[in-house]
Amino acid sequence: MYNGTNSWWRKLTLAAAALLVLGGQPAKAQKVVLQGYWWDYWNTNYPNGWANYIALLAPRLKAMGIDAVWLPPSIKNGNQGNGYSPFDNYDLGDKYQKGFTATRLGNKDELLRAVAVLHANGIEVVQDIVLNHNDGAGSQTGGGGQDPAAWEDGSTSKYKNFRYVSYAKPATDETAANYLARNGRFPKNWQNFNPNPGNNSTSGDQNQILFGPDISYYNGSYGQSSNATFNPVQGADYMRNNQRNWLVWYKKQEGFDGVRLDAVKHFPEFAMEDFLYNMQSNAGWANGGATMYAVGEWVGGSGQMDSWVASVQNRAGTFDFSLRNALYSIVSGGGNFDIGSLPTYQQGTRVVQINGQFVHRTVPFVNNHDTFRPQVGSTGNYTGWNTGSELAPHIDPFDPRLSAAYAAALAVDGSPQIFFEDLFNIGNTGKRYSHQPTSTVDLPQRSDIENLIWCHQNLRFKDGAYKVRWQAQDHLVIERSTKAIIGVNDNFSTWQNSTISCDFAPGTVLKDYSGANGTATVTVSGSQTVSINTPPCNGTATGGRRGYSVWAPVGIGTNYVRAAMATTQEWELADDLGDSHASSLKQGGQLPASSTAYRTAGRIYVESGKAVSYNLFPTDATRSLTVELVSGTSTIVSSKTGTGNLTGTYTPTATGWLTLRAKNAVATNPAQRAFIKATYTAPAVLTSTALREATITASKEATVSGADLAVYPNPTASDRIDVVVQSPKELTATLRLTDLLGRPVHEQAVRLYPGSTEQRLRVTRSLPAGVYLLSVPELNLSRKVVVK
Repeated sequence: MYNGTNSWWRKLTLAAAALLVLGGQPAKAQKVVLQGYWWDYWNTNYPNGWANYIALLAPRLKAMGIDAVWLPPSIKNGNQGNGYSPFDNYDLGDKYQKGFTATRLGNKDELLRAVAVLHANGIEVVQDIVLNHNDGAGSQTGGGGQDPAAWEDGSTSKYKNFRYVSYAKPATDETAANYLARNGRFPKNWQNFNPNPGNNSTSGDQNQILFGPDISYYNGSYGQSSNATFNPVQGADYMRNNQRNWLVWYKKQEGFDGVRLDAVKHFPEFAMEDFLYNMQSNAGWANGGATMYAVGEWVGGSGQMDSWVASVQNRAGTFDFSLRNALYSIVSGGGNFDIGSLPTYQQGTRVVQINGQFVHRTVPFVNNHDTFRPQVGSTGNYTGWNTGSELAPHIDPFDPRLSAAYAAALAVDGSPQIFFEDLFNIGNTGKRYSHQPTSTVDLPQRSDIENLIWCHQNLRFKDGAYKVRWQAQDHLVIERSTKAIIGVNDNFSTWQNSTISCDFAPGTVLKDYSGANGTATVTVSGSQTVSINTPPCNGTATGGRRGYSVWAPVGIGTNYVRAAMATTQEWELADDLGDSHASSLKQGGQLPASSTAYRTAGRIYVESGKAVSYNLFPTDATRSLTVELVSGTSTIVSSKTGTGNLTGTYTPTATGWLTLRAKNAVATNPAQRAFIKATYTAPAVLTSTALREATITASKEATVSGADLAVYPNPTASDRIDVVVQSPKELTATLRLTDLLGRPVHEQAVRLYPGSTEQRLRVTRSLPAGVYLLSVPELNLSRKVVVK
């Protein structure tokens, strides 16, 4: 097996090193994770509705064998951007601030539904979380965001007052005075960011002002604003304590299963370990457990990554940027890279033992949104590259060696991450922004990557110990012991054939599940050797396969199917959460004193015939409360009344939204916060029609008795929308027209009188054809409007 380019000693020592990592044992608890977006993700069919897009895509991902989907940051950004400029931790698209309600993923209801639909397809949710900075201080106009007393950091112009709307303090205008009086949870002042009296530094990885004020997690980084009117006293460890509390709330509210952690070198390891511990072991029913999927983005060498993993006590792994350098060399080397050397690039801490279980912590990857920044034309086709904004050089998914890179990434230890633009072709179809996620014609998948995922899952790569069997200039062979043998060839035009040792029993018949070798099989010899043939990268092999082969015993079919999962989510009713603004989702608020008025917690999207369980947890167990499930037709379908913790169950007879709400059962009760938790199963498949209908069914409280709203004609022309409002009393009301994502389109004040009042909307611009929602907030009325 000596070939002149690599010594046998090198082959032996590398194989031994691979075995030492696991002690010759297979490693478990790994995931194949799809990054479910690209950097500037957008789809014109689902504008500011990426959660709906992913929910529709979920059944295709299940069929491919995807274990988990990595979602972009889902908290409110000041500019409705892609999530990496976080503004309000407690706004998941339910509050009306900065001039809009939904995030780029959609509103909060849609986000939680997407999580539930992914779960219904057996797919876990990995939530991207940004912990090193905040951004966008100030109202919609920036008013109130600047604190003149802030220490100068040379970058943010002292915009370090972060104040948020709440149920008790919605935005009534966008002035500085209004902004500075808002009392939403987790306000932040300039002392919470670098530099500050407790950490007077703006240098080094952990003290850099890069994308908004840089958070300081040090004990002494606290204080008060010099100009805010809502200005609660802060204490030591303010940011660390409140970020920890938020993460536990976030995990319970959204119900995600794992985390991707952005830019972890830019804040201290002690804070990261604290946050991971609490999400894994101190989140009550939402505990992720010690093996919870967690990966940090540390851009650096293998030793640096291993050091960070040790500092967070192996609670998370890292993206293997060191291995990625070798994968990039496969492509950029044009066949001249020594592919046999690839295993030497891997980071050392790849698999750890937790509670007797071997857990893959490292994440091999080929591309992600930080390494892949194409320039695109009007239809989204690639026209060039924004290399200056890439953390590492991109790998072009149209390069013929892409498949070889992915074969290596899926063969080595770790939980491989698949990039959206590698699995799906949106680079030359002309439909980057206009495709439907359910269409395999408009959104085609790359056959090689799909096949490699199938092989990884159905042949059970990671159930077999990792053994490097052959290393040569153009041929790397890895065995996952008695599961599969993976050959990787980066030569453009020449097949590679190697005879290797293996752990398969003598006489075992193997076939190539890549299909590159057609129907040919090979048989393991009496001395446990076998010859495997791996195609070149030019696509001339059977099925057009490029640069890889996968050998395993004959007779294996699709056997990897993840079971559907229920979803559990928890809402907190508190005055400093949610929002009561008419353009918000009107969720949140504590149960008011001396009142039996309802407070809406949120909504769940349930599948017909699948049981729902719900719980109310009061903060005062001595008072009688009521918790209810309400259908989309405002019918109470299930309720429980009593003191202490309340539990109810309900089996829906239709697929659709249910609203969770609560009230004091006795009008003399004092005010109190409460928690509502629901466990339910969403449908695995959403139809586009159901999606539209569900989106426009706004969360609302009961219609005022005697009130009604009609639109005629309907459908209507955009320049003539006539309405009739039935009101039980005289009042000034608002006619508000919004699009499906809750964005204001038109608003006008009207005077209503007892009985019917006819009005015409004075819309001054032509509206695109589509479905809109007309509402009268004062009467809790809403109707669909279809514009032709």
